[in-house]
Amino acid sequence: MRFDIMTLFPEMVMNGLETSIIGRAVKNKILEIEAWNIRDYAFNKHSSVDDYPYGGGAGMLMQAEPVYQTYLAIQEKAALPEGKRPRVIYLFPRKPFNQKMAEDFAKEDELVLLCGHYEGIDERVLEEIVTDYVSAGDYVLTGGELPAMMIVDAVSRLIPVFCIMMYLPNLRVFRTISWNIRSIPDRRSGTTGRFHQSFYPVIMPM
Repeated sequence: MRFDIMTLFPEMVMNGLETSIIGRAVKNKILEIEAWNIRDYAFNKHSSVDDYPYGGGAGMLMQAEPVYQTYLAIQEKAALPEGKRPRVIYLFPRKPFNQKMAEDFAKEDELVLLCGHYEGIDERVLEEIVTDYVSAGDYVLTGGELPAMMIVDAVSRLIPVFCIMMYLPNLRVFRTISWNIRSIPDRRSGTTGRFHQSFYPVIMPM
């Protein structure tokens, strides 16, 4: 599965996702993750992507064109069937993310996550490219990077090959027979099933 993350802070995203189990999955080519710097698609010499909203008002908005050009670059690289557009998730205070959403997103071959900043993003480009509006919860963050990383983690855990390759090889029988007055059950006692159930994660609901 592939994740493309549109952001103003690609280093922040990749530093978080290139570690631990997600990082090992990328290294083993189970996942593909790429962070796209929206500033690279700005059309001014200062690479600025913000502007005042039409009609005035407080705060700044991210401009439509750099976001759209970033999306077009991702779409051009996407290994999707001809005519199919990638699913684009905008991290925005609307419907809170949950496990059911993660299961739905895990059915896709590719997900694009759009991280907003400032007071938001020009509504015109959102109407053009966004398919899902997802919130991380009932609190305020400075941007969409942390929620994007959270979604990548939650969705990745639902990919069967990710679970098999990343979890099962790392489960080992403990070297010590007892720990903190707790002993490994005797295989002959008939309690082994309960022991395995306690320590082996459920890979995927059937």
